[in-house]
Amino acid sequence: MRIVDLSRDLYHRTPTYPGQPPIIHGVWKTHEEAFAESGNVQGNSVMFFSMPDHGGTHIDAPRHFGKNGTPIDEYPLENCYVKGICIDLRHIAPKAEITPADLEAAVEKSGSSVPKKGTVLLCTGHHERTFPTAAYSTDNSGVNVAATEWLAKQGIVHFGIDSMRPGPIGVVNSLVHKACLELDITHIESLCNLEALIGKGEFRFIGLPLKWRGGTGSPIRAVAVLDE
Repeated sequence: MRIVDLSRDLYHRTPTYPGQPPIIHGVWKTHEEAFAESGNVQGNSVMFFSMPDHGGTHIDAPRHFGKNGTPIDEYPLENCYVKGICIDLRHIAPKAEITPADLEAAVEKSGSSVPKKGTVLLCTGHHERTFPTAAYSTDNSGVNVAATEWLAKQGIVHFGIDSMRPGPIGVVNSLVHKACLELDITHIESLCNLEALIGKGEFRFIGLPLKWRGGTGSPIRAVAVLDE
């Protein structure tokens, strides 16, 4: 068994989606301060963070797409422990739309079938090429509505991508979010290290969200478990 980490690091001011709050991470109490407060017995350091529920590697809850959608604390955990495949879309140009034909060809090339009630991870190479430059926030390729519909028809519960939005920047991305609500699927954003899964066949995907009451999404520790 081998576990492949697909999660971005979280650190002070790590890139976040344009217009959303920054990720703030700092020291609340140092070892030295705590040691003095304890009467020189033990110094237990404590850190703190503040971040949007869509910061870093995260899953979008249906509540993100519509006010009556399921919040993240009620999202089925069964959907967070599923079979998955990763397909190679690194040849798609930056900012371009990924079409159903692109997905079909990539799945066929992978030699694996799309798992029912599973996930498909889209390796566009965007994180590897651009993170943490400014281009990471703007230049990603992504699925269009027809491709989102194609993925839903395969019976998945969600799909994932190595950029901070599922569609290319602009109206198409908004329409993809709208389509996810209508199709009753969701997606995972800001994955990384998907290149390690190319050609590996089917794996077990794990991405458990925080139990964030009423949340519209949540950071996850996304991993792929390979039988090797």
